[in-house]
Amino acid sequence: MPINRRKFRRPIGKRRYKKLFIVAVEGIKTEQQYFNFIENLQSQFKLRCITVKKKSAPVYILKAMKRHLRENEIKSTDEAWIVVDKDNWHDEQLNQLNNWAKTDNNFGFALSNPKFEYWLLLHFEDGTGIGTSKDCTDRLKRYMPNYDKGIDANKLSREMIGDAIKRASQRDNPPCIDWPRRIGATTVYRLVQNVLR
Repeated sequence: MPINRRKFRRPIGKRRYKKLFIVAVEGIKTEQQYFNFIENLQSQFKLRCITVKKKSAPVYILKAMKRHLRENEIKSTDEAWIVVDKDNWHDEQLNQLNNWAKTDNNFGFALSNPKFEYWLLLHFEDGTGIGTSKDCTDRLKRYMPNYDKGIDANKLSREMIGDAIKRASQRDNPPCIDWPRRIGATTVYRLVQNVLR
């Protein structure tokens, strides 16, 4: 008597697509470490950091982003962001980045004034009274004593990111339509909100 064997069929499923965030950053260390930390907090998305080694002027960051988007296919749900410091960049340079961000609903431009470290500082305190770039770094070193253009991810938590988002959004009132022009403000929280959404 023949034995009836069932044929085993492995179910074919579709792997859920992870939203991609492409982030072109000015710095080659701090920003990349921070966004890697965020990516490690949550596995529902992928994050790709683009850095420009020697030429960090806004025009070079924009060129790097455009080149990346030309060479790599992205889905309509993915987002591309440029993140820079105010530093000494002129309004015309920052206008280029802001105008690029307006060309697509999934593009964004985030700026910290005076620099990215201000966004990091908001993870620990409200950031009032910052007058210069040096003030910002000195205050951050109160919480990250060994800070030298590199972050210690052990000093940050998901709760602190939520606090930073809240503090930054309160300081961005009324919400700026291009970038923060006064020292002691940042729009990086808009990107981080989107990533953690």
